[in-house]
Amino acid sequence: MTDVLIQPGIEKFEAFFARRGWAPFPFQREAWDAYLAGRSGLITVPTGAGKTYAAYGGPLAELASTLPPHTPPSGEGQGGASTAPRRRTPKSRPRTLRVLYITPLRAVSRDIELALKLPVLELGLPIEVESRTGDTSSAVRTRQRTSLPEVLITTPESLSLLLSHADAPARFGQVRAIIIDEWHELLTSKRGTQVELALARIRGWSPAVRTWALSATIGNIADAARAAVGALDDPVIISGDMARPVEIETVLPSEPRQLPWAGHLGMRMLPRVLESLDPERSTLIFVNTRSQAELWHGAILITRPEWAPVVALHHGSSDRAERERVEAGLKNGSLRLVVATSSLDLGVDFSPVERVYQIGSPKGIARLLQRAGRSGHRPGEPCRIVCVPTHAMELVEIAAVRDAVARGSIEPRAVQPRPLDVLAQHMVTCALGGGFRPDAFFAEVRTTAGYADLTREDFDWTLDLVTRGGSTLAAYPEFHKVALGPDGVARVESKRIGQLHRLNIGTITSEATVPVRYVGGRSLGSIEENFVAWLRPGQKFMFAGKVVEFVRLHDLIAYVRPGKGKTNFTPHWAGTRLPISESLGRGVREMLERAHAANHRDEHAETSVELGAVARLVRAQAALSAVPASDQVLVEMLETREGSHLFVFPFDGRLVHAGIASIVALRLGKREPTTFTVTANDYGFELLAESGYPFAGLFGPGLFSTDNLAEDAEQSVNLSELAKSQFREVARVSGLVFQSYPGAPKSARQLGASSSLIFDVFEQFDPGNLLLFQARREVLERQFERTRMARTLSRLGAAGLVISRPERPTPLAFPLIADRFGTTLSHGSLAERIDKMQQLWDREGADA
Repeated sequence: MTDVLIQPGIEKFEAFFARRGWAPFPFQREAWDAYLAGRSGLITVPTGAGKTYAAYGGPLAELASTLPPHTPPSGEGQGGASTAPRRRTPKSRPRTLRVLYITPLRAVSRDIELALKLPVLELGLPIEVESRTGDTSSAVRTRQRTSLPEVLITTPESLSLLLSHADAPARFGQVRAIIIDEWHELLTSKRGTQVELALARIRGWSPAVRTWALSATIGNIADAARAAVGALDDPVIISGDMARPVEIETVLPSEPRQLPWAGHLGMRMLPRVLESLDPERSTLIFVNTRSQAELWHGAILITRPEWAPVVALHHGSSDRAERERVEAGLKNGSLRLVVATSSLDLGVDFSPVERVYQIGSPKGIARLLQRAGRSGHRPGEPCRIVCVPTHAMELVEIAAVRDAVARGSIEPRAVQPRPLDVLAQHMVTCALGGGFRPDAFFAEVRTTAGYADLTREDFDWTLDLVTRGGSTLAAYPEFHKVALGPDGVARVESKRIGQLHRLNIGTITSEATVPVRYVGGRSLGSIEENFVAWLRPGQKFMFAGKVVEFVRLHDLIAYVRPGKGKTNFTPHWAGTRLPISESLGRGVREMLERAHAANHRDEHAETSVELGAVARLVRAQAALSAVPASDQVLVEMLETREGSHLFVFPFDGRLVHAGIASIVALRLGKREPTTFTVTANDYGFELLAESGYPFAGLFGPGLFSTDNLAEDAEQSVNLSELAKSQFREVARVSGLVFQSYPGAPKSARQLGASSSLIFDVFEQFDPGNLLLFQARREVLERQFERTRMARTLSRLGAAGLVISRPERPTPLAFPLIADRFGTTLSHGSLAERIDKMQQLWDREGADA
């Protein structure tokens, strides 16, 4: 029951709603009451439903009830334009931080600040709301060093930086509320782990603090809530009856043959997309990679040059000023057709956006819901998304997403398991921020979901790493960062170590990129070093929506000039291809089975517009080989002039398939040695061996065994080299190497060389080093999704095998061959070969 002393604050917040012509939704009132009753929890309602004020209303009501009344100066009343901080007289009440708002995106902190200030200004409350991010001005930073405002918006990195100051216990000791925005985005990353540790620290100083996480798309709600509030609290989950219908439309080709069956980025669908686009309606056009974004943006401008004033490009490698210009244009309506990657999945509220396009499969159910939610970003408004397949099998993926959305199925998200590099960084942060006693600190860390099963042995090992560099680096003073004093408190005594640590706080590790600038002009963004290394002076490429000509690389800056003419050559960014999620893979298997049943006129079979459009492919696949049921695994073996081919189709994602393919190749090689060429995509994998290799005599369910999985996974790839590459991140986050120095940041190559040296020392003299184990674990998880791969292998071992021996590559097999050809054939040659195969398949499908 709401405390009677706080009831006036709630009434004030309701009055703010009334002035705006709003009425609180039941889930908002539920959240306010739960907060004022001392509860923590998670709010999960659709995008645009009002989560921010649901989480903010209770803390603001509580804060308003404890502060003296305030008469707003002129211009600060309802509808006033002033949002500048009010000056306080020397006798005024000192500022004390009470509400902490954490956002993963510093770019949206200004919008959040305005939203949180709005009720404060309209109600005339003596409360200051400010942001603290990497973009905060020096004047505001200086003021915040003296005192923090009552309401502070910050990022995980800036929060950790604030915790690193000696007065952190006093500055955070009276925090009453913590709000975490976009928790589903933070949860699975090391940034989420960083937030968990920071909140555990604050709870130690302010035991009565309540935590509320906000999320729009998440499957395992209860797990996410527990991770947000910590082990010592019992979270409330507020979902509310705020359904926003998701309307999914699919753009189909005029003729089924126009949609390629492999090897394209979707450009054949450009005419159909242009037919449906309206430059007068605000539209986001999402693609899955930055290269694809460049191509689609360029193609739209070439085909519709008259649209240029309202067309823009937005991705993570564009210059920040350009991204901010595009975001502002979306909000004020001056830009109405924006091609974007995941850089616009979250954050800024673009209320004018009416439609969203998804070029290619979204590769995940939650991703489609997140992107669909960017349209009609208002409570109760339907989410509208138009899906554009780039090849025929993506029709099956879209059908699977449509089915999952109808059933309310969303992928779960898990926390990072005990990343010791983040713990090492946090130890130094806390040693700077007032110090800690190891026993109490160990108990505090274990209240987080990420470290709930952390052993004392691993904790002590990490503490030894930051105090004396561990057993290997003890001879080097720069690794002696934390010292245990005679009072038993761990502190940092060196000012230089403290300075370097604060410059390098955070878990975001930069790629090996270089800035791109016009000669004598402005910045365009950044591209990978490896791409620049292969450029020749005068070579043209597309970047930031423009054709540019490479001039030179100097002092790790790529200089370009405006290019003339056209080109389709775009930079390549590593790690941008998204594999299908586990839930979507399951849906694809079910949709294929359903499409096959519909082709056989099964009266019980259900179909959709997408499955109807892919019927020819399914018929051709059935005629040449087989279409597996959802509980079966299709295996195809055939001989061509290239050699012996083995195709396996688990439909479980590119990364999982790459890992399984390597393990199966290792196990086959032990039985009959040979050299394999391995190719994997989202639907399956191919092993290519010399002609006459006895796949038929060697293949069986035992190849999918999970016995000795870890050992076989390590043997099947060059794990040492992969782990060395991953160790660069681990070393940077743990503080073994620093990227930023005062006035002299290290290049990615310098950082890599330093981390490689430490890796080699550990591998030779300390092979049991826990950070080496972490690097290997992260490689297997990121490269092959090891945990998911084990589940897939178990499923394959128990599934029924459908073994087929087709005379030529099938519609499912040829995309794998196309991927392999793509590294050796020109784009034109590959397209011609695909078209010829498609004509053969069309005849097979027509005859079936």
